[in-house]
Amino acid sequence: MEQITIREIAKLCGVGVSTVSRAINDHPDINDATKQLVMETIRKYNYVPNNSARNLKRSDSNTIAVLIKGITNPFFADMIQVLEREVTGRKYSFVLQHVEEFEDEVDVALLLEKEKRLKGIVFLGGISNRTGEKLSLLGVPYVISTVEAGFGEETAMVAVDNEKESRRMVEYLLSCGHEKIALLAAKKDDASIGMLRHRGYRTALEKSGRDYDEELVMWTRDESLTYTMENGYALAKELLESGREFTCIYAISDSMAIGACKALFDAGKRVPEDYSVAGFDGLDLAKYYEPSITTVRQPRKEMAEATIRLLFDMIEQKPVRMRQLFEAQMVPGKSTRIRKKGK
Repeated sequence: MEQITIREIAKLCGVGVSTVSRAINDHPDINDATKQLVMETIRKYNYVPNNSARNLKRSDSNTIAVLIKGITNPFFADMIQVLEREVTGRKYSFVLQHVEEFEDEVDVALLLEKEKRLKGIVFLGGISNRTGEKLSLLGVPYVISTVEAGFGEETAMVAVDNEKESRRMVEYLLSCGHEKIALLAAKKDDASIGMLRHRGYRTALEKSGRDYDEELVMWTRDESLTYTMENGYALAKELLESGREFTCIYAISDSMAIGACKALFDAGKRVPEDYSVAGFDGLDLAKYYEPSITTVRQPRKEMAEATIRLLFDMIEQKPVRMRQLFEAQMVPGKSTRIRKKGK
């Protein structure tokens, strides 16, 4: 009979993979009832957490795992294709593992490392500063791709400077005459990409002499997926209904920006005549949407290729440059306009 996986155990128990991990490792941050349920399910299905119990050697493995947080974000589609092509082209097996927004990606990685006897790991789509404290527990090379938050020089990372590029976007919007720029942000406790883009927004306002207005920051609710059109729609709708004064919406992703446009249209507003809208990422969807979305384009293909080169250089113990920052491109679209004073 095929060995049951950690994700199947989590599904049977109705919990996340990180919760199963905490139960197995006797972590104090789990209630007794949940722990008992997980352990009983493990015993019932004879789950073996560590493949070493079956005398399998990591040196026999040739599997690379990509852990993606935010799989609903179309930004990652092109990157995943490149990653898979580069991995399989080197005669390695490719495993794509979705991580829920509420899950701890390092806990998931630690369990996957045991199950699959991984040779290397790519973290795609963000890893928080809090989670990053446990990275040293991983026994294989890893690369954090698309986010550069709060990690030391010894941590392999490929990204754009999210804070700087977000600041550049807001500076552009200010230069277009927008004094009151609303932000569609991630969750308040976000410690990754959303935090950096929010920080860039705030820094741009303060450096320009404008006040940072918390009332114009629309935080994603805990039950919502951040980087989606649905979330952009909901946040923009809430902003409009609040009666707060603004002339421009800056969403921290293109998908959210497109959702915001829909909310404005449904409210009888025009883009950009009544309100300007800007996003971040440089999706093809943003280019072909009408009106085309003003955005910051990340070099997705180049970043994915650099991620895999860096990972395999580490696996092969070659000299590497651990931190690789790419330049993004400011792309003005039809969704924003220059606003004259009083209009």
